[in-house]
Amino acid sequence: MKIVSDPPIATKLCKMKQRVRWEDPLISDRQIDQTSFVLDDGFSDRQEFSFLVIGDSGTGYHRSHNPQRKVAEMLLEHQSRCRFLLHTGDVVYLVGSSEYYPANFIHPYREFIVGGEKPDKIHYDRMVFKLPILPVPGNHDYYDLPLISGVLAQATWPLRRLLRTKMSFDIGWHGSHQGQTYAKAFLDYLQKIDNPNELGRHLDTYYTAKTNTGRCLRYQPGLFTRLPNRYYTFRYGGVDFFALDSNTFNAPIPIPATKEGESLRRQLIRRLAELERKKEQIMEISAQLNSSNPDEAEQLDDYEGKLEQIEEMKLDIEKQLAADEKSVIDWEQLNWLKQRLIASWQDEQVRGRVIYLHHPPYVTEATKWNQAQTKSIRFHLRWVLDGVASAVGELAAGRPLVDLVISGHAHCLEHLRTENTGHGDSNINWLVCGGSGYSLRRQRKQGTDILETEENLLVARSLLFYGRHDQGKHKRRFYSALRIDVQPGQPVKFSVQPLILERFRHEWHQPQAEPFLL
Repeated sequence: MKIVSDPPIATKLCKMKQRVRWEDPLISDRQIDQTSFVLDDGFSDRQEFSFLVIGDSGTGYHRSHNPQRKVAEMLLEHQSRCRFLLHTGDVVYLVGSSEYYPANFIHPYREFIVGGEKPDKIHYDRMVFKLPILPVPGNHDYYDLPLISGVLAQATWPLRRLLRTKMSFDIGWHGSHQGQTYAKAFLDYLQKIDNPNELGRHLDTYYTAKTNTGRCLRYQPGLFTRLPNRYYTFRYGGVDFFALDSNTFNAPIPIPATKEGESLRRQLIRRLAELERKKEQIMEISAQLNSSNPDEAEQLDDYEGKLEQIEEMKLDIEKQLAADEKSVIDWEQLNWLKQRLIASWQDEQVRGRVIYLHHPPYVTEATKWNQAQTKSIRFHLRWVLDGVASAVGELAAGRPLVDLVISGHAHCLEHLRTENTGHGDSNINWLVCGGSGYSLRRQRKQGTDILETEENLLVARSLLFYGRHDQGKHKRRFYSALRIDVQPGQPVKFSVQPLILERFRHEWHQPQAEPFLL
């Protein structure tokens, strides 16, 4: 039985456009750009600033500890010097249900939310942030729950408690409603405004900022902290930030109808069966563990993470097997990114560019590095950057087309750098920040070099990795976040400070990681 289901890309596109009333006549007549906002905090013209990054935080349930809350407490030590916080997605696990926002988001980050001293009084769709929290949606923020899963999860809960429960996922009665919960939590949910006059007043109240592309939303910390769309851009300190929804351009590239393609298809089907057997073995082992024993309680937490990991691996294979030439890809968003990057390069006031999204184009985490979705994201981002390279020509003057790309999805903290890939994504720094609360993953056994093509061309290399390390009683878990200090001058430079929390033998430690310059 499937634990979760992922809506089709076409459904995500349609539903999300409806929620923000995409290109509604009242919006178009006012020449409002629904993909931009201005962060109105009084400091956006200063070149020197800092910001925080977290990702894959999501879960509030642990038997004996709460990594997400520990990470949030660590962030508070840096809050005063930072202007905003980027979230790389998977805000809530296991599905993006409204039922779990109180425990999995509001309580852990209560100091960042207006009224956070009484977190039980805050409703998920009425949050206002003191420090701007600027997320992109992750796959779990879109996930839904098959009806039978919800019924079984609730019906068996008393029995599982009586039996000193084994597996206890964060699953309620329903899922995200195709991303609706995320939209209500973070986006300017215009669909709820039925009256045209009321919509007009709302637009004239909150869409008062201006950029080169027209009027746009004014983001006011502590007052109005909604985002205009599921993907968007903003400028701060002369740096253009581009937030992407990678859930709509991650469809795997179809398997070719060749002898090699058929061989790959058979391998994938065998792999599915292997994963199902592994899932059954984990369930059998976990049934023998006692959650009252601290060591076994952490093992149960790990096994739950492994089951979620298996489900994602199965889902990736199923998507790859189902892919064909009719698979939907969000070309509208990709073309938007290409044109905005070109415009950014043509603007002399811009001194740098940062992209952040959920799915990593490059990663060496053991479960994500070779997934079909990872390769699809890399392929489509290359398509964008190749187009940008062709358009800007000598304007780049040997610089990378993007100064920094930040992603999540892989449950680790990693720094990679691409080599000369033969494409527009050459010589770029890539940060993966997905270890901020949910179960951690290991680095792959294949090493730090990422190779492509039959000639084994080196396209990227991992320079730093924090996740899960060692085995058994020596197992170390490194939860993580980032503080990025943006330095003045042109071209832009970043000092990256890894923020690390280690859990080892039921105790927390805070090792000091060295900052590095990009």
